[in-house]
Amino acid sequence: MAAVGEDDAAWERAISAATKATSAPKTLALDGIVKSSTGRLPSAALLERVAASLEELSVAGARLSSLEGLPRLPALRRLSLPDNRLSGAAALAAVAEACGATLRHLDLGNNRFADVQELAPLAGVGVESLDLYQCPVTKVKGYREEVFALIPSLKHLDGADAEGNERLETDDDEDDEEDDEEGGEGEEGEGVEGEEEDEEDDGEEGEEEDGEDGEGDDEEEGDEEAEDEDGEAEDDELDADAEDKENIESKAGSSLPNKRKRDSEDDANGDK
Repeated sequence: MAAVGEDDAAWERAISAATKATSAPKTLALDGIVKSSTGRLPSAALLERVAASLEELSVAGARLSSLEGLPRLPALRRLSLPDNRLSGAAALAAVAEACGATLRHLDLGNNRFADVQELAPLAGVGVESLDLYQCPVTKVKGYREEVFALIPSLKHLDGADAEGNERLETDDDEDDEEDDEEGGEGEEGEGVEGEEEDEEDDGEEGEEEDGEDGEGDDEEEGDEEAEDEDGEAEDDELDADAEDKENIESKAGSSLPNKRKRDSEDDANGDK
């Protein structure tokens, strides 16, 4: 009993430290924090405090040999229990009961499962990815074919599909990419709208600039026309001055004979 109490105290400290930032964590990692002296998980009451919100639970390297007391985990999608001492159908029956309806990824690597039939409790759950690397069962002849036949929902076993093609990304990664693509489309749409608005603004500014340039051209043309008119006026004045000069000279020329005639007549009269 003392060992159980000591284990629970250590588990409680570990859970409190891992969840101090929130009262409803989605992820709880207790990897290597507690080395169970009894081979058991913490009492159900300790995990039940955070069980409702958990989507990922990892308890690696804790020397677990049993999953007895695993509480109901209604939202759990990923359970990681590698590097422990688990074996037998009873451990996986506890998993199926606690989170079989939502579980999609189960990591049991480097445990002690030695026979395919120990995995039978997983046949009725929706697990899609199962890791059993470094477990004795992986050395059984026909192991992969039997496991895929036993668990109809399974898509990947030890990182590869039934045809042996390696898994490049998890389903969670694909979901994240889809979310990113949707967000990217929204941003891209906003970007297109922004570009269209910029083009419209550029068009309006261009039209205003063209209008201003047009006004400037009109002013320049007006100045040129005014200069031409001034030039023509000056030419007209020069022409008028020339004509006046010619008229004066012609008048002066025409009056000379008459003047000479009158002077001759005056001289004649004087002689008389």
